[in-house]
Amino acid sequence: MSADQTIDHDSWNYSPAKLPKQSKITLGRIHGVLPYDGVRNPGFRSSSSHRVWMTYRTIANDFQPKSGIAESAAEAAVAHELLLSPLLYDLQFQPLKVYLRPGDRKGPSYTHDLLATFMDGRRSLIFVRNSDSLQKPRTWRDIEAIKAATSPSAADNIKIVDAGRYSRQRRENLFRLHEAIQSPEPEVDDMVLWTARNYRSLWLMRDLFPLLDLPQKVVFKSCHRLIARGALIANLDHVVAEWSRIEVAS
Repeated sequence: MSADQTIDHDSWNYSPAKLPKQSKITLGRIHGVLPYDGVRNPGFRSSSSHRVWMTYRTIANDFQPKSGIAESAAEAAVAHELLLSPLLYDLQFQPLKVYLRPGDRKGPSYTHDLLATFMDGRRSLIFVRNSDSLQKPRTWRDIEAIKAATSPSAADNIKIVDAGRYSRQRRENLFRLHEAIQSPEPEVDDMVLWTARNYRSLWLMRDLFPLLDLPQKVVFKSCHRLIARGALIANLDHVVAEWSRIEVAS
């Protein structure tokens, strides 16, 4: 190969090419959707984590869609799981920035991942970190510094969430469950749940299909809504589909 045919990074440097930093992606106005209101925009390209843009509804916003940006796939999964809870009142992404050195607003800072407000008024700041990081003493020193820098009036507690609890399949299932509850059909869900409770041989989701005079896709989506409500139980670390083992919650 001649010198003019040699491609840089192929000839001598085997590490990934360092690309110029890209500007953050800023969402414009979306008709009918409340804008993202976090104090920090994590929406930039990353080779190490998966940014997730999403819309979600809460009681606080009268169930009007609102934009949210999660800094990682695990953070998005935690958000989806919270949004399935009937006890949730509001959810905020990147809600609060704290400065780790008192009085030094140019020094190191930290922006909390999520703020969940519940129907009884409790507020929890959510700190999401991967399993390997949570095994390191330095991470726990950082967590203690963040707690010390966070005003007691900001929330009732700070919850530490291990991202390792959210397998890829669990993340995908939580996304689909959240998507399913966006199209409520309470009458269909009542019929499916009644059938599931009264069918003693229930084992797989597909066992319900011939028992109901409804299209299979309608029953399938209803099962997802019932799983999201906790009325049906399935293993979220496996693909939730017609061959899934399901049971009625006690």
